Amino acid sequence: MSVSRIGAVSAIALAGALALSACATENPAPAGSTQGAGSSASAGNVDCFSGDLAAEGSTAQKNAIAQAIKSYQEACADATIDYNATGSGSGIKQFIAKQVAFAGSDSALKTTPKDGKVEAEEAKNACGSPAWNLPMAAGPIAIAYNVNGVDKLTLNGEVAAKIFNGQITTWNDPAIAALNKGVTLPSTPIKVYFRSDESGTTENFTKYLQAAAPSVWTADPGKQWTGKGEGKEKSAGVSAAVKSQDGGITYVEWSYAQQNQLHMAAIDTGSGPVELTGETAGKAIAAAKQVGTGNDLALKLDYGTKEAGVYPIVLVTYEIVCSKYADAEQGKKVKAFLKHYASADVQKSLEPLGYAPLPAEVLTKVDTAVDAIS
Repeated sequence: MSVSRIGAVSAIALAGALALSACATENPAPAGSTQGAGSSASAGNVDCFSGDLAAEGSTAQKNAIAQAIKSYQEACADATIDYNATGSGSGIKQFIAKQVAFAGSDSALKTTPKDGKVEAEEAKNACGSPAWNLPMAAGPIAIAYNVNGVDKLTLNGEVAAKIFNGQITTWNDPAIAALNKGVTLPSTPIKVYFRSDESGTTENFTKYLQAAAPSVWTADPGKQWTGKGEGKEKSAGVSAAVKSQDGGITYVEWSYAQQNQLHMAAIDTGSGPVELTGETAGKAIAAAKQVGTGNDLALKLDYGTKEAGVYPIVLVTYEIVCSKYADAEQGKKVKAFLKHYASADVQKSLEPLGYAPLPAEVLTKVDTAVDAIS
């Protein structure tokens, strides 16, 4: 599942705009592959390091970080970057265990206790310095479905919550029909698929359900699924399951829904249906508030927004880093790569892969924070 020297992945992905067939599995591209879409990276404008850098975590950013790694390694032939897309929960655990230099997570480190532990404190102890949450990739979450004969679908928070907690079980349920006048809905049973691994995507999606339908979705948001359905591992697993199941539905990153050619529901927040696009999702990111202090750039998203034209189900993938690394050379490597990942050229190259652009004011803060890593 590691991502290393993945030019071939990004090449095929970019060859068909928004068609991500090259990233359809969680398997790595062959080591040493450098073919593919060109990047603006060159040795002249990239701070290159020599040696290895290991990271782990979020599957939501897999396609994005793959592109960043490819372009970095094209410019820096002596660098080898391995990113293991195992899920946000696993990435944080490996970071705290000092097994990787940074972690990718679709939610910021927790500052409140869970099971007697506080993630942010554990990460600080592992680093010997405060750990920072640096937003790097913004990935809208699609409610993706596969229902024969249904090409367009509108859901709202209440109906979605009832589907995912098992209260609505057939596609022609009156509550779905009321949101989709003129659409012929079959009596096909609804088959819910969820992430069986600990996932930041799960946490962000359940934050949306709780914010949009608090009387229906009463469970606390978290990386572990608490609703109904059948579990599949990682984003590729739930996408593939829905693709092969008439009546299937899941929550998954936009890029995975695209690459599997799944239909995606429009979301009605009270001001009419909103389709998932880079623009509508970008509006949600732009409205996010920073809740971290200083160079800790943890953001709070408004999942309960009712603003017209805003797609509300989005996540931000953070790179979780030490502010000061005990191993100074490792800190230099992390800084060099993340500086490249946050660059304007690389960020622009992520848009065709299904990622909403981070607002310029957020990227400015990220750049400042990366510069401060030591």
